[in-house]
Amino acid sequence: MAANYWESTQRKHWLFTKDELAAMRAKLEAEDPNLVASFPLPQLRHLNIYFNQQSPTYLGSTLEINRLGKRMGLRQQALATAQVYIKRFYTKVEIRRTNPHHVLVTALYLACKMEECPQHIRLMANEARGFWPTDFQSQTEVARIGECEFYLISEMSSHLIVHSPYRTLTSLQGELGLAQEDVNLAWSVINDHYMTDLPLLHPPHVIALTAILLALVLRQDPSGRLPGTATSASGLVAASAALAQAQAQAQARAAMMAGGGQTVPGLAPQSSSGLQAMLPPQSPAGEGPAEGNKNPRMAKVHRFAAWLSDSNIDIEAMVDCTQELISFYECHEQYNDKNTREQINRFVKARGLDK
Repeated sequence: MAANYWESTQRKHWLFTKDELAAMRAKLEAEDPNLVASFPLPQLRHLNIYFNQQSPTYLGSTLEINRLGKRMGLRQQALATAQVYIKRFYTKVEIRRTNPHHVLVTALYLACKMEECPQHIRLMANEARGFWPTDFQSQTEVARIGECEFYLISEMSSHLIVHSPYRTLTSLQGELGLAQEDVNLAWSVINDHYMTDLPLLHPPHVIALTAILLALVLRQDPSGRLPGTATSASGLVAASAALAQAQAQAQARAAMMAGGGQTVPGLAPQSSSGLQAMLPPQSPAGEGPAEGNKNPRMAKVHRFAAWLSDSNIDIEAMVDCTQELISFYECHEQYNDKNTREQINRFVKARGLDK
């Protein structure tokens, strides 16, 4: 992997705003409105969950990709890269024009080559045939994966190097004094972010730091279970307060050093309007939520906020990541795998994409 993210094709070509992503997807659908009308799809978040967290009879889930990866000895990095490839590909190609099963298997095959854990194409085809016998027939399966591989590479303009948040997480464990259970939960949050648009919206280091923050504020019990709706509201308030603390400290330091309102190099001014709307009631001393002083975990969160204030991290981007992940956990509770799978299979079979 290229060492410098800041000079990477990922930063230059594969980061978008939410409006840009929406416009790209709308343009794809506008190319054939009859096709879109004939085969309605679930909401985008449910579609993302389908690709990453399906039932055990399907390959395209985080669970199933991990099971397949363990059986084939694949690295987590390859699994993550494959999921990014799928997201990139479907910003260029309307999903109803493809068989998602072919795309999933091919993305994993290509990612394994790029992450230096290559798998033989026949082995990959045999594994895929075990999940989708009609989609990967023995006479055509190898050629089908090879053809789809060139399709993916072309649509992604040969931009195949992917930087993930895992490296930032592991490199900061010692510096931030994270316990192993904090790292484990943050790792799980990073895994989950591949079920959102965040890999196309924010740099990997911002996502890693958001995962650390959520691991600190949302770990409610020793099991390290990820939150549901019951805890998401309080978690969002706690995370937002910590980010507001970091932003306020950074802005105060910048103003003091500037000595006349001039911008301090490396510290770009940031709007706080979105953050202030999310803040919990402050204590009289203005030190943040009063209960934070009594909770050791909240004290750890505030120390993390102080570390953020000394950095050049985009706090507003972390706020957006936090909101997106909390919303994802709430949305996940309403996800219906059966209905989503049926809608996908309907257009695959109707258009003969499984032949």
